[in-house]
Amino acid sequence: MYRVRVRSVPPVVLALRRFPNPRLTGIGAGLFASLVMFVLACVDRLLFDSSELVYGLLFLPVSALTALWVRPADLVTAPISVPIAFAVGVFPISGGSEGFGGQVMGLVTALAVHAGWLYGGTLVAGLIATVRKVRLMRARRRYVLAQGRGPADERAPRAAAAAPASSSAAKPVRAGAGTAAAARRPQRP
Repeated sequence: MYRVRVRSVPPVVLALRRFPNPRLTGIGAGLFASLVMFVLACVDRLLFDSSELVYGLLFLPVSALTALWVRPADLVTAPISVPIAFAVGVFPISGGSEGFGGQVMGLVTALAVHAGWLYGGTLVAGLIATVRKVRLMRARRRYVLAQGRGPADERAPRAAAAAPASSSAAKPVRAGAGTAAAARRPQRP
């Protein structure tokens, strides 16, 4: 008699499976990150008096979620949209003076001061997107190998099917005839 071995799934994995798993487009991921960072910056300004530490710590999970929730075709957009979202969100806590020039200077200063958090969140998004892309490429390769054909096997039937048709219709060619015919044809620029 055969025994079936049942693996028990750890409770952490079960809890993670209950979370939503949306697939955002590249633009959707950028809008999601920008909107969330702006709202979090406003909450940070109201509750924590524009704390850079709180804003930076909240930026890291938003970066991770953006990279996790972007669809596979748009993985390259995650590390690009995250710094833009950081810049959009830092505006409420930048603390510039009155006027347009003062606000811009406050924003530029805040971006320069928070560069560590900006690079950290971008690195998190880039690493997650890279790992996801590598896993997708491995899964695609496993699928192709499971089908029983590799990249060389795919090309072989096409070449074999084209060879008999071209060999029966081919005429014997004199040596050097191909170069003379090519010389007579006008060349495209």
